[in-house]
Amino acid sequence: METTETFESLVRAEFTPKSTYLNTASNGLLPARTVAALHEAAVLRAEGRPLTSLYEDVEACRAGYARLAGVPATRVAAGASVAAHSGVIAASLPAGAEVLTAEDDFTSVLNPFHVRGDLKVRAVPLERLAESVRPGTALVAVSAAQSADGRIADLPALREAARAHGARTYVDFSQTAGWLPMDADAYDFTASVSFKWLLGPHGAAFLVVPEDFGGLTPVLAGWVAGEEPWDSCYGPVAELAHSARRFDLTHALFTFAGLRRSLDLIEELGVAAVHAHDVGLADRFRAGLAALGHEPVPAPGSAIVSVPGLGGRQPDLSRAGIEVSNRAGNLRAAFHLFNTPADVDHLLDALTG
Repeated sequence: METTETFESLVRAEFTPKSTYLNTASNGLLPARTVAALHEAAVLRAEGRPLTSLYEDVEACRAGYARLAGVPATRVAAGASVAAHSGVIAASLPAGAEVLTAEDDFTSVLNPFHVRGDLKVRAVPLERLAESVRPGTALVAVSAAQSADGRIADLPALREAARAHGARTYVDFSQTAGWLPMDADAYDFTASVSFKWLLGPHGAAFLVVPEDFGGLTPVLAGWVAGEEPWDSCYGPVAELAHSARRFDLTHALFTFAGLRRSLDLIEELGVAAVHAHDVGLADRFRAGLAALGHEPVPAPGSAIVSVPGLGGRQPDLSRAGIEVSNRAGNLRAAFHLFNTPADVDHLLDALTG
């Protein structure tokens, strides 16, 4: 585990925000090492040099994410979006299957199941998700933390309820991967984008599948999904990858070149240290809100804080150099490793006026 001094020195070396940036739930800031890697990748292409190192970056990212997720790299697929991964899972379900979801969860987790047209998609309040699993439920799909307000799902209770009724589980870790310890092995399928708390560029998302692939068909498979990708460029893929790479989508090479360095930074800092830092700042903000007479959406232990009725302040805050989000009328602030107590106090001071 990093010491506080080492944590702070690493962060200071990587981030130079020009604003009070409290919007990681939308997009994380890029570390300096990531920006440098993106530049190097662009120069590589511009000069016409071999791209071997960029393909190596993809595999390094797969391995790095696997370590964060607590699974072997052979169970990790590298794609482009959670929606695409959700679509693969949706395509595997038989007609008439029931999919249980949380009300108003993020669209990428929900919509692929709805557009099938022949699935029974049932939505319940997040707090009632575990108790709503029933005989005949085929899959429970939920975000580990809600994008809109940071509420954390009771994943252990959900896992036990799903097991009791023979349902499978699909968890989107996009709003927690990087600050909340992740145990992907506890669920049938998990996914995450890389451009939020993992601090990477847009264009990469990971899917974790069981060793036996969980009955998924690689309906989006192209040449990179072959056991020998460079021998799979023409005609049907003769032999799909023996690992989760069979679910890969064509890689955004620049993205993975940068993401490799972002994942390295998260690993160097340690998720436990990032968690303590992020949640500590969120709790400081919650305490400050209480002193101002505001009550956030209850989300204990979350790095995301959502305050009803204050979303309309977002444009003025942005003009004042404070970046937050307006979500359904709520002001959403998201705290990550590059934030400081001074950032929290700056926002609280702005809300006082």
